[in-house]
Amino acid sequence: MKLAAIFSDHAVLQRDQRVPVWGWTKPRLRVRVNLGDMGAETLAGADGRFLTWLPPLPAGGPFCLTVNTPDPDERVVVQDILVGEVWLCSGQSNMQMELRETAADGEREIAAANDPQLRTINIPRLALAGRQSDVAAAWQVCTSQTAGAFSAAGYHFARRLRERLNVPVGLVNASWGGTRIESWISRESLVEDAELRLEVERNDATCHNPEFWAKVDPYDITDEAQRQAYLQDKVYPSVDPGNQAVAKGWAQPDFDDAAWATMELPTLWQSVGHDYSGAFWFRRNVDVSAAWAGKDLLLGIGAVDKQDVTYFNGEQVGATGKLCEQQYFNVPRFYRVPGRLVKAGRNVVAVRALSFVYDGGMTGPAEKMALRLDAQETPALNLAGPWRYAIEHNLGKVTSLAQIPGPGNPNAAGILFDNLIAPVAPYGMRGALWYQGESNEAHAMRYGALLTRLIRDWRHVWGQGDFAFLTVQLANFRAPKAYQDKSTWASVREAQLQSLELPETGLAVAIDIGDAIDIHPKNKRDVGRRLAQWALTRTYGLPGVPSGPLFAGATLERTGIRVRFDHVGSGLAAKGGALQTFFIAGENRIFLPATAVIEGDAVRVFSPEVAFPMAVRYAWADNPNDANLYNAEGFPASPFRTDAW
Repeated sequence: MKLAAIFSDHAVLQRDQRVPVWGWTKPRLRVRVNLGDMGAETLAGADGRFLTWLPPLPAGGPFCLTVNTPDPDERVVVQDILVGEVWLCSGQSNMQMELRETAADGEREIAAANDPQLRTINIPRLALAGRQSDVAAAWQVCTSQTAGAFSAAGYHFARRLRERLNVPVGLVNASWGGTRIESWISRESLVEDAELRLEVERNDATCHNPEFWAKVDPYDITDEAQRQAYLQDKVYPSVDPGNQAVAKGWAQPDFDDAAWATMELPTLWQSVGHDYSGAFWFRRNVDVSAAWAGKDLLLGIGAVDKQDVTYFNGEQVGATGKLCEQQYFNVPRFYRVPGRLVKAGRNVVAVRALSFVYDGGMTGPAEKMALRLDAQETPALNLAGPWRYAIEHNLGKVTSLAQIPGPGNPNAAGILFDNLIAPVAPYGMRGALWYQGESNEAHAMRYGALLTRLIRDWRHVWGQGDFAFLTVQLANFRAPKAYQDKSTWASVREAQLQSLELPETGLAVAIDIGDAIDIHPKNKRDVGRRLAQWALTRTYGLPGVPSGPLFAGATLERTGIRVRFDHVGSGLAAKGGALQTFFIAGENRIFLPATAVIEGDAVRVFSPEVAFPMAVRYAWADNPNDANLYNAEGFPASPFRTDAW
């Protein structure tokens, strides 16, 4: 007998609703499931699969889950089961980001983490052909040894729920960086849309062609070095043209880099004018004291987006990242430098940074960029600041990986539903947390329909009605601007706001906690707490306001436009002075800076340059500078527009 992996030791089951339990045994055996005083029975099918439902249970535990059949060899016992609140965490890299990858607060949280009633299960990131029936995963109890691998946003959400509800909380983490929403929707739902059906059919035509299997990611090659060599040679030859500069001596200490330009690190190279993906080399001289000469050192270069090879005095001392795997974008690098390479006086650190999609650079944080004596509490040599750099390969502005559709490509339509979602449905849960949208920027106007499709699809698959679905609205990113008429991120945010038209949906606004130079902002504490605020007030019915002000309507007046809001709480507030980033337009549809004044629970917007106002937009940019409308409870207002132009 085998239970689905999600029913491992330390699992958390959803309280106060029927609990599905499923697995596999010999065909047509009677199966009895017991948890505490509760029991249920069913009959395994001809294929041995069984599914039964325990009656609703109150929060509590620990319990033993026992599954018995008339065959004494077909029996399973699962230990340390809790009953409480279960939430699915899904989306792309900002949901995938682990607690250990966040800012300094992540280190403090990990050190203090010891909550046996907070648990997670991380669903493996696979893109295999066909719908998978199970996963290779197990539940982990939150301790200082395990908390670092928790989804950071999910962890802070769960901690808040634990504080307020005082019941066990379990997180099912099914997330994958850099993925489109289309890959998370089931095939059955995708084919209902004409355009999406064509994509599914193209995938089918490709991956059922024998030529496809000569190019696909070779999962059957078990030696990782051989697999990577195969990928480089056969699958993704355009991703990295190769480390050609090392042969030119770019890593060597005697190489003359005087003609190279200078870049202040940490930063993204896009933020200093290089708006493309590629391979950049960075070099920095480091003066080492005679006391350190000949001793092992610890070299920290911070995070490198996405792949690095790092050299010390011409010899490779470390490398992190793999071709077309984006999850290493924010992992700080620490490499040991053998003492035989360390000399008194001038030493040279050289880093080859490869970003094959989206942005790239050495992104810090600055405090992790340092050279120090290995494993000793000694003042470090700071490496943040000016580095020499040169461009080895300009790959152009790569906004999505040109991968072969089908297996091996996590962006193939429906493939992540098959691999990460279907195997855990219909596990009992209270709701889902969703942080995704960056990878759909190129087709922002379609995002609203896709998000609606995904929510309805998952609710249909789970079959437990309109479970809570809470979305994180995209944070601010890129160079700050007052207004962008064609902002794709503003369009995605609008679609996320409009998802509230569906029942039992919520929104965590993050327009004030992003990072201009990092698509992966490190502040996941506020993300998790804002998600929890909506859940606590709306899903669980506790008192309080669920979010910041959300656009509710507008009235045209003779000299301006009056904008109304939901969730004003104790009142509207302008943080730091007069309201900013409000723009107004007349019939010519040209938006001009406007004066905005709080009047009760509304904002009156006007401009002497617009005689007959027709529309208002607020915080309408990828990174609106100083979007400062809040409620008195301290939650920011969502960006919005009153027009449909």
